[in-house]
Amino acid sequence: MASTDAQKAERAERGLLAGAAPDVAAALTGWLGRLGHERRLAAKTREAYARDVATFLGVLARQLGHAPTMADLAQMQPRDVRAVIAARRAEGIEARTQMRFLAAARSFGRHLEREGLGKVGALTAVRGPRIPRTLPRPLTMADARALSDPATRAGDAREAWILARDAAVLALLYGSGLRISEALGLMRRDMPLPGRGDQILVHGKGGKTRMVPVLASVIAGIDAYARACPYDLEPTGALFRGAKGGPLSPRVVQLAVERMRGALGLPDSATPHALRHSFATHLLGRGGDLRSIQELLGHASLSTTQIYAAVDTQTLMAAWKASHPRATRT
Repeated sequence: MASTDAQKAERAERGLLAGAAPDVAAALTGWLGRLGHERRLAAKTREAYARDVATFLGVLARQLGHAPTMADLAQMQPRDVRAVIAARRAEGIEARTQMRFLAAARSFGRHLEREGLGKVGALTAVRGPRIPRTLPRPLTMADARALSDPATRAGDAREAWILARDAAVLALLYGSGLRISEALGLMRRDMPLPGRGDQILVHGKGGKTRMVPVLASVIAGIDAYARACPYDLEPTGALFRGAKGGPLSPRVVQLAVERMRGALGLPDSATPHALRHSFATHLLGRGGDLRSIQELLGHASLSTTQIYAAVDTQTLMAAWKASHPRATRT
């Protein structure tokens, strides 16, 4: 999977350079190299950065009538950046995506200034679009357990090893709070055998690694899947396999949750990522501290983790309103 991500990143980078003026292309090469070597960004992140800057330069090119040069970038005014944002908004692009591609353009602008190639002040002079704050929507403990319980799949006509695999993946997402990409990026050797360890090394965003505890029941579930899997799970190969033996696709896991969602009567917010939200919210509700949860989730900033405090408070208030004898009168 890593090689595929790298190939996608290379294609995105080649596309970015192909559509740029020669002097801008040279600067972009240096910027992309810095993202990969100095900042050690993951291939997927580099691909996203390259794609977003290509989008920004492409919209700007339509406004100028030619591929923007370094001189064009230096002469940009705040109104030009606002025009780019307005064009994206007219295409129906949501605020969060607009903010992301503007952030990528600002990263490129900072690189230009750092290398003495020019200053693109207009990028920082414009405030990005407002992003409405949305709270994570965790599942209840009972629903999270049901999604990851092999017994819930009784009567499903699919092969037994596939049912065991789906249950094992979802149990790992909820039991250890992993992102789906982190779980599917695990190799067979990363997962301890029953009784031989209770932690795994997870490779997260930006190439960062962290140690994460794994419940004995989750390890047992993964071991049951591994024993039933018809493919040879070599130590350095993908732990979770698709029906044809290749690395398991995130889309397959999403579809598995959609099937379970219908069977269990769960809301549309019940997704694989919701299990990660559930992990954090339930830990906090049981007395876990934010700093520890931050480390378990692999968040770079504590402010990212603090959103779960708001979720937990919201849950407590809902319980109070439903239970307190005078709550409905106030």
